[in-house]
Amino acid sequence: MRAALALLLLLFAATRAEHRGKAYVRDKVCQEFKTLGKDNFRTLTVIANSRKFSNATFEEISHLVGEIVSLAETCCVEGADPSCYDAGSSALSAKSCDSPSPFPAHPGTAGCCAQEGLERKLCLAALRHPPLELPRYVQPSNEELCQAFKKDPKDFADRFLHEYASSYGQAPLPVLLASSKTFLSMVSTCCISPAPNACFLKEKLERKTLSLLTLMSNRVCSRFAAYGKDKVTASYLTMLTQKTPGASFEELFPLAEDAAEVFSQCCDSVSEDCMQKKLSEHTAKVCGALSARDERLADCCLGQNVLQNYFCIFALPPSPAPKLPEPEKPTSEQLCGEDGARHAKRYMFELGRRHTSIPDVFLGKVYEASQKAIGECCSAKDASACFNSKRQQMGEELPAFLENADRFCGQYNQLNFIDFKKRLRESLLPTVPNASPEQLERLVEQRADFASTCCPATSPPLYCASKV
Repeated sequence: MRAALALLLLLFAATRAEHRGKAYVRDKVCQEFKTLGKDNFRTLTVIANSRKFSNATFEEISHLVGEIVSLAETCCVEGADPSCYDAGSSALSAKSCDSPSPFPAHPGTAGCCAQEGLERKLCLAALRHPPLELPRYVQPSNEELCQAFKKDPKDFADRFLHEYASSYGQAPLPVLLASSKTFLSMVSTCCISPAPNACFLKEKLERKTLSLLTLMSNRVCSRFAAYGKDKVTASYLTMLTQKTPGASFEELFPLAEDAAEVFSQCCDSVSEDCMQKKLSEHTAKVCGALSARDERLADCCLGQNVLQNYFCIFALPPSPAPKLPEPEKPTSEQLCGEDGARHAKRYMFELGRRHTSIPDVFLGKVYEASQKAIGECCSAKDASACFNSKRQQMGEELPAFLENADRFCGQYNQLNFIDFKKRLRESLLPTVPNASPEQLERLVEQRADFASTCCPATSPPLYCASKV
């Protein structure tokens, strides 16, 4: 595993290091190819490129991986011409510019192909697809897994690695690699077992923690990549606030800062246990600080597996909102002072505890608007007048915005899905009196799909933001 992770470092560092010299890249690739052997080198190349080109087809990834492995296999043997690797990589970049190309398509390819030599290679190497926010991998049944595995073990492994790595590409590389390897090991073991179903049950229980870590780290790292450290701190703060509205800002804010620090350290780390170790430590802090505030959270913290406890906490629905007066808005002096960021987040905390059903995507819009106002007004000649103008505008729009979001997702959280859709149908009918039954049903399905995707705390940030 450690040698494999060394290659992962190489695969991502190589493009950044190419300016240090072609020989440097060739020597590093060949060293790792010889150390790992062809099969492990190929496996990691599938993972790295499926992660990088998340929208590519299996056939496109297969073509690209085949060329990369062939290049290493041809040019990394003893006695190979020193120019072999450079000539091969040039041919690879030329093939990327063919029309049509067998490699993953990207809108930036044409711009790269207008360049020449090393600049073209560096440009092509930097291209990547946006990550998938809604994972497309669905695990087949035990019988389907074994049928595909027995038909062609190598093709089965490649297809799984492609789908899994593209679906969970925001998970840290060591987590993704470990999860992939244990899954393939489970299939190869259980599909030749005399009692495959019992074998699968045992193996799935053993890898449950790793599966949850992959799922959770993909979610939190997707949010970190989309939001950045500052906004993810505000997002995490409101998430904790909505689950424990009785907790104070002083209790919750350090936990939000700690979570953001964990994600900043571990989402791009190639340390084997960074995410598992740091997330376990963070979970212990959450349990220590908040167990007395919420019985449900305290129950989550009773488990023996700390990472499963974190998943339990993260999945808790919001608590009912306490009845509180309108929050006091921070002054221009507070927002423009040294602790301006802290005052802005305190206001988000106050909104979160009064509107516990509002999902992250809606509160995120409010936070973005507040940050924009701070940026504009703190550099204005009259900051106070600027903020008053912004508050007047938000005062006209914000209450209705929050009330509608709170009611919509509150109903989703409180009702079962069938009753929620029934309530949607009843509320939509007066707004579209001339709609046919089919049109009304389409509207209901669209709203219900949005609710099921974007009301939970695990909502994909960019996808949901585009729908608001």
